[in-house]
Amino acid sequence: MSLRPWRDITRRQSRQIMVGNVPVGGDAPVTVQTMTNTLTSDAKATIAQIRRCEEAGVDIIRVSCPDVESTAALKQIVRASRVPIVADIHFHYKRALEAADAGAACLRINPGNIGSSDRVREVVNAAKANGCAIRIGVNAGSLEKDLLEKYGEPCPEALVESALDHIKLLQDHDFHQFKVAVKASDLFLAVAAYQQLAEVVDCPLHLGITEAGGFVGGTVKSAIGMGSLLWYGIGDTIRVSLSAEPEEEVRVGFEILKSLGIRNRGVRVISCPSCARQGFDVIRTVQALEERLQHIRTPMSLSVLGCVVNGPGEARETDIGLTGGGNGKHMVYLSGVTDHTVSSADMLEHIVKLVEAKAAEIDAADEARAAA
Repeated sequence: MSLRPWRDITRRQSRQIMVGNVPVGGDAPVTVQTMTNTLTSDAKATIAQIRRCEEAGVDIIRVSCPDVESTAALKQIVRASRVPIVADIHFHYKRALEAADAGAACLRINPGNIGSSDRVREVVNAAKANGCAIRIGVNAGSLEKDLLEKYGEPCPEALVESALDHIKLLQDHDFHQFKVAVKASDLFLAVAAYQQLAEVVDCPLHLGITEAGGFVGGTVKSAIGMGSLLWYGIGDTIRVSLSAEPEEEVRVGFEILKSLGIRNRGVRVISCPSCARQGFDVIRTVQALEERLQHIRTPMSLSVLGCVVNGPGEARETDIGLTGGGNGKHMVYLSGVTDHTVSSADMLEHIVKLVEAKAAEIDAADEARAAA
């Protein structure tokens, strides 16, 4: 039993599927996804963007395939990518067939938009033949006309009914390697729809607050919406939809998971908002540290506080701590214990080296345990 039960999150039980070599659902870690915004037909630009997302830690990447030029480039993109590629298909079933043959690990479709039952069968057969998963992507902005007429407006019941209709089309063709999203820009609508869907299906759920907005507003909106669901135990994979570069979506996604203790990757920084008591420029220091420490993937914690009011208490709970002091001398804590001081001039480089050394120490210990 956890010593801190108020931190426990009981995750919804779902069956597991594979997206390429990445497990989704079941007891697998919650994965972080993003989507490229380059022209997929421009394979070089798309691969360059994928590289930046990989460096940020992305688990799965979606690319749009609206035309034959895009699916023609997909084979080169799949070969170059280190993570599974999801092909985003909307209406033309042949793009799905081409994407599956090109090596996509997953097809994002709404089976009801593909056309006749024969066309759905063709897509399912192509997915089976190529080992593709399928993501059903229901969106409040593109609900079927009959559901809008039935319910009058997008509502949780309409999103769930749409999802169940699409699920049935796949199950009728004996296809079960799928995950489902019921996204909306209205976070109340999205949360309610996911909660209702989670109660009636056992497939993995892909979370998203769609068209969330710009970097700041979209981050807040996504954190509230997806954070609420994740805290409730719902969600097997997430995508933060921002009007920002895809790698920023990845970083925000990991920060949401880190904040909930669901998945720890990289340095978790605890810092104060700063005030007149600060012994150094906290804001600029934290900005510089976050930039300099992006390459660290080892889970660890760093506290950066400007004075001794809350600094020692926070430092006791982190791997490395820094507390502002007088006369340009600041206290450094290692594993919660006061260890030494550092000057303002040397502080930034010193903390970066300490974090890198601690990460190497943790990694070595993990490797030794694995080898034992």
